[in-house]
Amino acid sequence: MSPEPVYLSALGMTCAAGDGVASVLANLRRGAAPGMIATDRWTPGQSLTVGEVRAELPALDGFPLAHRSRNNRLALHTSRQIEADLRRTVSEFGAARVGVVVGTTTSGMAEAEAAFQSLHERGSFPPGFAYAQMELGSPAEFLALAWGLRGPAFTVSTACSSSAKALAAARRLLRLGACDAVLVGGVDTLCTFTLRGFSALGALSPEPCLPFSPNRKGINIGEAAAFFVLRREGSRGGSAGAQGRLVLLLGAGETSDAHNISAPLPGGEGARDAMKSALGEAGVAPYQIGYVNLHGTGTAQNDAMEARAMHAVFPEGVACSSTKSLTGHTLGAAGALEAGICWALLAEGGKAGLPPQINDGAVDPELGPLRLIRPGDCPAAPIRYALSNVFGFGGTNVSLLLGAA
Repeated sequence: MSPEPVYLSALGMTCAAGDGVASVLANLRRGAAPGMIATDRWTPGQSLTVGEVRAELPALDGFPLAHRSRNNRLALHTSRQIEADLRRTVSEFGAARVGVVVGTTTSGMAEAEAAFQSLHERGSFPPGFAYAQMELGSPAEFLALAWGLRGPAFTVSTACSSSAKALAAARRLLRLGACDAVLVGGVDTLCTFTLRGFSALGALSPEPCLPFSPNRKGINIGEAAAFFVLRREGSRGGSAGAQGRLVLLLGAGETSDAHNISAPLPGGEGARDAMKSALGEAGVAPYQIGYVNLHGTGTAQNDAMEARAMHAVFPEGVACSSTKSLTGHTLGAAGALEAGICWALLAEGGKAGLPPQINDGAVDPELGPLRLIRPGDCPAAPIRYALSNVFGFGGTNVSLLLGAA
């Protein structure tokens, strides 16, 4: 007997490419990203291209001090985009049967940076700082509090794969009967610690990143949030609109390379096996996939590894692109954000075209013939299945397979 299906019934998203599903999708297709900027705000004296959220975020004055962070402000703002669907879900199942699973890596790190700078310069922490703002568990606890949810609530932090793993974990909660629905997704915000850390690794590009180009120099860090309502039963409406197609989470392939603390396994075997696992679990053949959202960070090692893995799984090729040129690499939010892009394409049926690969127009010949979608040549063919790849530090690989009902 095949596993009981689970539905992604609503989606909210906010990133450098836009605020809300329609805005993000339209800008990805146009190759526009209002929030991709060059700045030294977080790295004085070193200008870097980053993906900044431009949306006005809510204040958290009415919440406990321990939860007042930009990360949680962004989480609340984005989850409010699916408020109607979330409230219907709570009304249907009861608050005790709705869980929360969130992927993040930063939590309240920016607030901690400012607080410790104040301690260094003035000898005291500033008013409004609580050490607990740094807790990685804060986003899930905060959203449970904000929406009155009393089911299981926890945070996943596995570097770039965090929110993709959160989706897999939320699906397990449903299949175990621990709850009937889950508010699930990811959120990460910009901070000095993250940017300085990746700079120390030599992984950052000061200019806009160039995934799969021979001229690629590294990644751009971005901030974002994306949240779904995941449930056993489908629900029309939500962000898909009354005419939108229902979208299911059909497969979640997870592998662990344990090859290196930061570098991927060069041959791409872990990434390959994650994709194959997702396909096998869903019972979907490679030729049925209509689009792959690539991890595509723009680093030499990651792009080469992913290209090898893609050739192994899709020897005939498949339409694909990395959207990180327009969102930045949003770290703990990347898995949910990029699965959300696949969700939006499937919900509308792919009628308006797939997001193109934005780089300098060149493709590294050493990577082989990837079928990257070119700007101005975005196929508008209907798609039924899409795959989203996320490959994190330490070899935490996740591929999520989504399908239209």
